[in-house]
Amino acid sequence: MDFGHLIEEKIKQSIENGDFENLPGKGKPLPKDDLAYVPAEMRNSYRILKNANMLPEEMQLQKEIVQLEELLEEIKDPEKSANVKKELSEKRIRFDLMMEKRKLNQSGAFHKYQNKINRRFGF
Repeated sequence: MDFGHLIEEKIKQSIENGDFENLPGKGKPLPKDDLAYVPAEMRNSYRILKNANMLPEEMQLQKEIVQLEELLEEIKDPEKSANVKKELSEKRIRFDLMMEKRKLNQSGAFHKYQNKINRRFGF
């Protein structure tokens, strides 16, 4: 079912009724989009994740990598250290493969966005 026609009619009706007059922020520029540096084809997905307070998979992996690196600095037991190093290596490989698959590591826009995320999470 095509809702486009129905939506268009509702918008026209609202305009005629004056529902869009005196809205907050009328005549002012729109706020800057936090996701402006995310490639367009990924922007809606990231927005949904952000609204759900979830991290994209690659950011979650980066967060886990940082946590493992910090844990590794604190571990004194060689056996536990070896286990954490192995897990850290696996996560780094998984992250690199994910970036290669998505070809995000070649995107200048992703690098700008990635730096903002890293700063926000203190990476």
